[in-house]
Amino acid sequence: MKIAYFDVFAGISGDMVLGALLDVGVPLDYLRDELAKLPLTNYELNAKPVEKGSIKSTKVSVKAKEKGIVRTWPNVKTIIESSSLDDDIKKRAKNIFLNLAEAESKIHRKNIEKIHFHEVGATDSIVDIVGAVIGMAYLKVEKVFASEIATGMGMVSTSHGYLPIPSPATLEILKDVPVYSGNINAELTTPTGAAIIKTYAAEFGVLPPVKVEKVGYGAGTKDLDIPNVLRLIIGSLVEKKSQKIPTQTF
Repeated sequence: MKIAYFDVFAGISGDMVLGALLDVGVPLDYLRDELAKLPLTNYELNAKPVEKGSIKSTKVSVKAKEKGIVRTWPNVKTIIESSSLDDDIKKRAKNIFLNLAEAESKIHRKNIEKIHFHEVGATDSIVDIVGAVIGMAYLKVEKVFASEIATGMGMVSTSHGYLPIPSPATLEILKDVPVYSGNINAELTTPTGAAIIKTYAAEFGVLPPVKVEKVGYGAGTKDLDIPNVLRLIIGSLVEKKSQKIPTQTF
């Protein structure tokens, strides 16, 4: 069975996921061509090699020319549904955004249809999320595992003002998922990253027995005491064979 294991020791965000996917072999041109099926324009998707704490990794940037656009959950759903992407990709991308919308709905106690996405409704976040789904589909992974999630700690400035880390949305999304602060005073895991990993991962914990085929690193934006990267391991799950205990005749 082909699996993916996300090692989230320094957090997870949409651009870190994209960087890790490109680093394990998803072609950038393929990603651009597939994303062009979305009814979105005026943005640039670029990637470059960087070094984070001596680890060579891939840094992805999505630069959108539009500024200040706030979309609702129905707006984002329409954008995805009106694309010419494969139905499976549309469904998975909508599930990720639904996780985000449900979290915001619960926190703000508003009807889900009236929830306004601020940071996550912008073009760059849509590209991050849909791009992650496209990349995972390209790899043809059958099952996804993830480590415990490092969230960071402290305070972060958002469109809603200053919020504790992990943000209320991130923490709501990661209910029933093992998390820890990492004792790092920064936002390591974003709501977008949390929604992606919560939607994909079937199990959270240590790396299962796996025959490693590829390893990739997606770079974050921060300079920390630890490498600000997301590690992605692709490989084949090693099936445990039952061991026969020899019997002794007396």
